[in-house]
Amino acid sequence: MLGKKINKCLIAITAVSTFAVGTMQGQKKVKENWESISKVNESPDWFQDAKFGIYAHWGPVSQAFEGTDPNKFYAGWHGMKMYEDGKKVPTKNGKPTSNFKHQVEKFGDPAEFGYKKFIENFNPSGFDAKKWADLFAASGAKFAGPVAMHHDNFAMWNAKSTRWNSMSYGGIDPSAALKKEIEARGLKFMGSFHHAFTWQYFAPAHKYGGIDPKDYDLYTSPHELNSMTPDKRFYKEWWAKLKEFIDVYQPDLVWFDWWLENMDEKIRQKFLAYYYNKGKEWGKDVVVCYKETTFPENTAVKDYERGRPNQPKHDVWLTDTSPGAWFYRPGVKFKSPNELIDILIDIVSKNGCMLLNVPPNPDGTIPDVMVNLLTDMGGWLKINGEAIYGTRPWTIFGEGPTRLPEGGHKVEKIKIAYKNKDIRFTKKSDKIFYALVMDQPDGETVIKSLSTQLGVLNSKIEKIELLGSSEKVTWERNNDGLVIKAPKTMPSDYALAYKITLEGYVENQIGGAVDAHVE
Repeated sequence: MLGKKINKCLIAITAVSTFAVGTMQGQKKVKENWESISKVNESPDWFQDAKFGIYAHWGPVSQAFEGTDPNKFYAGWHGMKMYEDGKKVPTKNGKPTSNFKHQVEKFGDPAEFGYKKFIENFNPSGFDAKKWADLFAASGAKFAGPVAMHHDNFAMWNAKSTRWNSMSYGGIDPSAALKKEIEARGLKFMGSFHHAFTWQYFAPAHKYGGIDPKDYDLYTSPHELNSMTPDKRFYKEWWAKLKEFIDVYQPDLVWFDWWLENMDEKIRQKFLAYYYNKGKEWGKDVVVCYKETTFPENTAVKDYERGRPNQPKHDVWLTDTSPGAWFYRPGVKFKSPNELIDILIDIVSKNGCMLLNVPPNPDGTIPDVMVNLLTDMGGWLKINGEAIYGTRPWTIFGEGPTRLPEGGHKVEKIKIAYKNKDIRFTKKSDKIFYALVMDQPDGETVIKSLSTQLGVLNSKIEKIELLGSSEKVTWERNNDGLVIKAPKTMPSDYALAYKITLEGYVENQIGGAVDAHVE
């Protein structure tokens, strides 16, 4: 009798397994061509709803900046710039870079103390995945993860695809630890990849000299400084690392830095098809973010580095930015929470999302200034998140005197300070939208776009509430606009968010008997 019951259970389990496999096989696999890939939903709802994510630029290179002068410029690409002496490796002005000078003064001649020495000395003694994930969750981020591999070709995971990894040098697997802790807090897990540029990144190392041939698996095969054509070995190793991370860590989002657009189109198609098919296999809606012209816009999410468009875009997009330098710097100046909150608001109003960088200390601890910044952002989002998360662009993105003169990469270098006359809009539904005032109001806030003389708002306002406040909002709508009296008490130190509920669109029916309208 017991044997019959066991057999029935086995039959049931087999049936469920067969159904699951059959369902997966019944889905159309994404093929390695743009037409097939373009049919994938590249910006699923979870990503459009999330709005805010975090990644961390941290690794062996972080220690290279110890002892740098806060008043001098040092390129973040130390593994490249440390070899540019102006003689063996030419520079634009014929002089050695500040990175080269710092390298020689603190660590020695790059031919003797090459980049691999930083890897061998990597000491992540302060890394704590739980503390990182607690902070990311407290910041209000909805997705997060490591810079899995930067230009230096070093894997921040327990890689089998390369010996240059954080388990072999450091004794940790930050990707595994972060995935566990990030997902435990309800956030999506991501990884970023910057190793397409490795081909050019380590070209100066070969030019300068001192590279042992057995280390070509780190530095790539020898090639000229101006080479834009990676060899077969590079392609094979690039793909093996990326594929391994996908297979082992099953990320919800893969983010790419630049230079991938220079690689063969076939391998770009191969990656997208593989990853999107993996997402189907896992039952996940995965996301790919890219720069430049790496992918067609209908196949992945376009990213603007330290930038954004100056008007809304139909397709969802992303900004990657940092409050200071990308990697650790002693004495670095950080953006204020107010600046970052305003940038986030402007991004969301234009159908974008923000990916914010955290630059940990060389040992893996997160600087207090960064902890305070993220905590402040999280406090603001706890009050005003309703106007950010799960929203979509409203009829217009905003009004006010402060605008980006142009859109694109690196536009954040243009210093912008938003004022209380700068308003941005988001919407939750056809009957609920939000007006975000980007600085503390002084007296009345007049939203000119909502004037009775304009056709922007063609619905009766039923009520207006101030998020984070129980205080009654005093307002009127007239020829000048929607006039809102400033609250007696501000719910936060930064931007305010007014929730506006509408009656909704109303249209009278003709009604009556048919013959009543026949003359």
